[in-house]
Amino acid sequence: MKDDIHDYIESLLTPREGLLDEMEQYAAEHRVPIMEPVGIDTLLAVLKLQNPARLLEIGTAIGYSALRMTAAVPGLRVTTLERDEDRFEKANQYISRSGDQDRIHILFGDALELAEKAAEDGPFDAIFIDAAKGQYRRFFELYAPMLKQGGVIYSDNVLFKGYAAGVDAPTKRIEKMVRKITDYNQWLMAHPGYDTSIIPSGDGIAISIKRSEEK
Repeated sequence: MKDDIHDYIESLLTPREGLLDEMEQYAAEHRVPIMEPVGIDTLLAVLKLQNPARLLEIGTAIGYSALRMTAAVPGLRVTTLERDEDRFEKANQYISRSGDQDRIHILFGDALELAEKAAEDGPFDAIFIDAAKGQYRRFFELYAPMLKQGGVIYSDNVLFKGYAAGVDAPTKRIEKMVRKITDYNQWLMAHPGYDTSIIPSGDGIAISIKRSEEK
């Protein structure tokens, strides 16, 4: 999304207050990757339309998106996975303060090793992938079997700061990451079991709806 349009839309959003504002400031100061305001506003709008009862989040960070999702969708229960110990502990602190600890279950460890534990909270109506970008396809393939028929998988950062759309990457490391993201996007769009659309909001959100078995 062009910067001027993005800035205009962000200017229309209601500022977050209290705990959420504190979390945004903490994330900015400590360089913790949380969804940017326009992107998460879009995600929450789509989630309200879907109205899932159970959601699996791959990548808790400090619990910001999990709290935004439970606040937006009444009755939603979130299982979320985080491998960084400091972020895991910080997320627990914030979630405890929010009063939503009964609706958010955090599992500590590498998402590639937590499938068995996560499955105990499933099946899920939605899955939100927002962790190591180079592992998106592995996350998708590992956790998709836990998704209910007609469920939705949301993938964040699929435009990767515009690099996926052809903006020159500044380093070899980022260039390698871009190739993984673009490969994932192509694979996702061609997946026979899902209907996928990419929304150029925030850093790009892919919405993949699980097709019925009849198709």
